[in-house]
Amino acid sequence: MVTAVIPRPSPDSARRTPARVVPGLVVALVVAGIATGLGGLVPVVGGPVFGIVLGVLAAVAVPGLRESRWTPGYDIAGKVVLQLSIVVLGAGLSLRQVVQVGGESLPVMLGTLAIALGGAWLLGRWLGVRGDAQILIGVGTGICGASAIAATTGVIRAKQEQVAYALGTIFVFNIAAVLLFPPIGHLLGLSPHAFGLWAGTAINDTSSVAAAAYSYGGDAGTYGLVVKLTRSLMLIPVVVVLAVLTARREARGGFSARTMPWRRIVPVFLVGFVAAAALGTLGVIPSAWHPALTALGAFLITTALAGIGLSLRLSALRRAGARPLLLGGLLWLAVAVGSLGLQALTGHL
Repeated sequence: MVTAVIPRPSPDSARRTPARVVPGLVVALVVAGIATGLGGLVPVVGGPVFGIVLGVLAAVAVPGLRESRWTPGYDIAGKVVLQLSIVVLGAGLSLRQVVQVGGESLPVMLGTLAIALGGAWLLGRWLGVRGDAQILIGVGTGICGASAIAATTGVIRAKQEQVAYALGTIFVFNIAAVLLFPPIGHLLGLSPHAFGLWAGTAINDTSSVAAAAYSYGGDAGTYGLVVKLTRSLMLIPVVVVLAVLTARREARGGFSARTMPWRRIVPVFLVGFVAAAALGTLGVIPSAWHPALTALGAFLITTALAGIGLSLRLSALRRAGARPLLLGGLLWLAVAVGSLGLQALTGHL
């Protein structure tokens, strides 16, 4: 697999033989299995969050899991499996629904995305949260939570502690949204349609959108999920831009779009994501398979995050302090208020 995110051949890559990869990958899969079970019991939290948390706890409880012999497997889980999960999740998207809903909700979606990304840049500078953490929190808040963080990590090569901080931030405000959005929506007198649009554009992960929107009643759940899936496609241009910027940075000024191979500009897993969505829409992938593919995609993300958690060092998180969490909170508020404001301006309230 050759993309803008995969390092050039090195002594480490030469050591990633199957015999070295399997042990760590098996550990990540076991942790992911337990996390998936817990996610089923507590769906508001979800398997991916449990994956990274259990990975961290397992490594702390069993120090031997931090030995170098496990590292190649964790590395494959955190990179290759992570990218594969994005491709599998693409099969669950219906481009027909995206076209139907897109025209109506596009102004609100684009507006909230601009608020999230612009806010991450401005507030990140103000709070001193820069670099990869700033990007991951902005993209996770503006697009689709853990899935967006996973895809973005694939192109910018974020450090594991920054991925963990971004996921933790998204998790905290997902829970807050599930608890607060429905009563606020009723207090504001939002119609189910308006609430579905609000939830779909202002809550991060799909599971949290479903939890909030279906509890609201009416067609809020169905409409909110379609808006959320449409919003997920915003991931494509954002990741392509980040891939180009990463390639430029690595080239140290020698980058040229004309001479750079396309695989360095458009990550292969992103092409796979679009292709899987197209195949699903055309009926090549039967609709009866979609629930299983969605579950598989979620399990693969959970496996990847378990691998990241197993190799994470808590000392690195402590050094980051509380500022990334504050950044995530401010962005969450800005997107939630901005979505309602944009609905009012476009006549959807």
